[in-house]
Amino acid sequence: MVTWANFVSQLFNGLALGALLALIASGLTIIYGTLGVLNLAHGAMFMLGGYAGYAAWQASGSFVVAVVAGTLFMGVAGVAMERVIIRHFYARPLEDQLLVTFGLAICFVELARFFFSSDSKTVPPPPLFSGITNMGFMLYPTYRLAVVGIVAAALLVLFLVLYRTRLGMIVRAGIEDAVMVDSLGINVDRVFMVVFGIGAMAAGFAGIVNAPVVSLTPEVGEAILVQAFVVIVIGGVGSFPGAVLGGLIAGEIISLTSMVNPGYAYVMLFAAMTLVLMVRPHGLLGARGRE
Repeated sequence: MVTWANFVSQLFNGLALGALLALIASGLTIIYGTLGVLNLAHGAMFMLGGYAGYAAWQASGSFVVAVVAGTLFMGVAGVAMERVIIRHFYARPLEDQLLVTFGLAICFVELARFFFSSDSKTVPPPPLFSGITNMGFMLYPTYRLAVVGIVAAALLVLFLVLYRTRLGMIVRAGIEDAVMVDSLGINVDRVFMVVFGIGAMAAGFAGIVNAPVVSLTPEVGEAILVQAFVVIVIGGVGSFPGAVLGGLIAGEIISLTSMVNPGYAYVMLFAAMTLVLMVRPHGLLGARGRE
């Protein structure tokens, strides 16, 4: 039976999930928009960030250290991944990019399984955000409320980097016309490396922040990857605001549908994506004419 308290609770759940999806999708859409690479390893990078943070939490007992470690680890791993493998596939067909990133995702999953086993791992929320918050009309987990603020702050930082710095200007110009940016004497190769690192850091940050909400398993990134791709299709490929809007829409659709019938949550999500593609093939906030 649907009650007012249940409905509002699911709205908050959708907001938390949507903010998380927005952060993951923003990294994915930046990588694809700038580099033209459909990174099927992005979900596995989300998972690796969670495990790196989990290892740091075990060693230090600090959630802040875990978040920093998970984020920085994926930043370094992302740069190494781009320098060693991805950079050789920019000029290759899309099928090759899909295959190599899919293969990397499988390798990352098996590495996590080797080092951490298939058993689920949990990271407790920081003491400041543990327990339950009384909102007057319902009780709600404090950490889920904190996740919205934490992810919103991360998205704000990413927005400032993209829209208020020289690097962000180059990245946005590269999304529109990488050849022109290269002709202006800008080292596009180095920019690509930084962009991939930023996208990986966003995935890693989201992975450890989500760890107190959903237990870590080697397969935790698979469902997130599918949802992130749906988000960037809804919001518009290469659009940071579109990733945020698409993430919030997707989060609320999944959460509210789960309240009625969890089995139809993904059905409704893909139905929404289909509707957007029929009305606006380039996405809600995507640039018309983009491939």
